[in-house]
Amino acid sequence: MTALITRDELKRAVDAGTVTIVDALGGEYWAKQHLPGAVPLAPGEVDAEAAGRLPDRGAAIVTYCSNEACPNSGQVADRLTALGYTNVRKYKEGIEDWTGAGLPTESA
Repeated sequence: MTALITRDELKRAVDAGTVTIVDALGGEYWAKQHLPGAVPLAPGEVDAEAAGRLPDRGAAIVTYCSNEACPNSGQVADRLTALGYTNVRKYKEGIEDWTGAGLPTESA
């Protein structure tokens, strides 16, 4: 099971520039709104796109999707781990929690 990260821990990592964030919703959801600097990577894209979008398999990576009920972040995190990424965590509360706390987002 993928380790979890809290909103406060993630915010500190974002501010410090020490994490790569993966938006597991991808596509139009990512284009509309995503966490600062997030890379789009939906579950069906991981095998084909991970190496190009996430070249450092040892980097700190955090996946997220919309909320705790959304399975995408766990699916992407599990697949990245299976592909050899060694420092993957999941922000299970997702973008709804992030925006609910008044934290900044970006759009394409």
